[in-house]
Amino acid sequence: MTFCGYLPYSGPPMVVEHEISLKFTSSPSPHDSEVYDNIRTPRVPASGIPIEIVLTILEAAYFDDRGGPDIDLFRKCTLVCKAWSLHAQKLMFRRVRLRSHSAFASFTHAVNRSSPRGRILGDAVIQMRAVLDYNQPGCLNQSSLAVALDLAQYGCVAPGKDVVGSPAQERMRRPAPSFDEHSLALLSAGPRITALNFSNWSENNQSVLQLLEVWPSLKSLSITGTSPVLSPDVTYPPFPCALEELRLNCQREPAKEFLGWLLHRSADEKSLRVIDLERQPSPELLDFLVEKHGEMLHSLAIPSFTMHEHAHAAMRCRSLRELRTESSWSSPVICRQMPETIQHLAFGLDLDTLLNPIIDLVKTQDDLQAVTVNLWRDGYRHPQLTSLQMACAYRGVDLRLTRDVRRMRLLVRGDPVVPPTYPRTQTLDSMQPAVRSVFVA
Repeated sequence: MTFCGYLPYSGPPMVVEHEISLKFTSSPSPHDSEVYDNIRTPRVPASGIPIEIVLTILEAAYFDDRGGPDIDLFRKCTLVCKAWSLHAQKLMFRRVRLRSHSAFASFTHAVNRSSPRGRILGDAVIQMRAVLDYNQPGCLNQSSLAVALDLAQYGCVAPGKDVVGSPAQERMRRPAPSFDEHSLALLSAGPRITALNFSNWSENNQSVLQLLEVWPSLKSLSITGTSPVLSPDVTYPPFPCALEELRLNCQREPAKEFLGWLLHRSADEKSLRVIDLERQPSPELLDFLVEKHGEMLHSLAIPSFTMHEHAHAAMRCRSLRELRTESSWSSPVICRQMPETIQHLAFGLDLDTLLNPIIDLVKTQDDLQAVTVNLWRDGYRHPQLTSLQMACAYRGVDLRLTRDVRRMRLLVRGDPVVPPTYPRTQTLDSMQPAVRSVFVA
């Protein structure tokens, strides 16, 4: 600490010169000299770093801050040397994103199975995100996507209709064609798909129904945008998949008739483990899902447990291992009635959040592994936040704090594979070749 800023100025300081001479001598014993001479300086082998160490480092650096593969890193690694090139390319091809027909042409050329490298890169693909946007020139077409394993589409506005100032209903109309039989047949002949993320920003509410008929191997399903609708004039065969995970973020709440058809086999086999509703469900919808699947449910996530109906629905899930919400206020009774199986709790925090029930939960639940907290506004100033930190430290619970809700979602969602323990993580181990995911945006 210095007080120079408070002292009055009294002229330049007096400089005193000193002459110092230092002499260092060492007299190591003969034994010490022998020991030092025998120490070998670490050197990189002439053949370079072992490739096993290189692979371990690259896999550890696979994900960037946004939760996606660090493509820029892998591009640079492919240029280091011949030994690194193929391994870096395999990691880069694990997750593929296609937006245009030119990108599709480059991809198909790279994975051409007529060459050994093409077969290796094609077998490395685990997840694919394909975007079919009819508004863009050179967009992907259905037949191309069928060959490339998946499909995505945006509705296309009619020429002259997308005019600023026109009625919103007319301007937002986005029709999209249904998938033709040829494309569906090609998709059906492709690899077995276990996870489908379908984002539909068109008026076609039948698209996802067509895709669901293609893959009887689905275990994880995510639907965003336009809600699917069962046509009253069509007789639909029973949905054959026993889903383990369902994530919904629809503009309108899906009808119970659709969910009953979608989850019929899941209810019979009691297979559903994860329900993630990104928009606040009505009490009736949540009660419907918990009534059918709450007995074996491991993870439940909704935006808020403010209403008592939502809290009581969660309390009926006695096998829960994870409960997630982004709201800063939830009914305190939900923490007091938490099952002993709980392993992960995620919630929002501001100055008005009741932390006492959560701190008591941390102190009493032996299976609790992690608590994830998103700090809203002045949440970091909560007077009991320190008590929560101390309780987690004493009990060995991992407390993860963030001020960005997008970061919180990356932390808690993980890969579309139901894990044995929670919280979920995003790792290369869960993305094995037996698990193929299709992302439709």
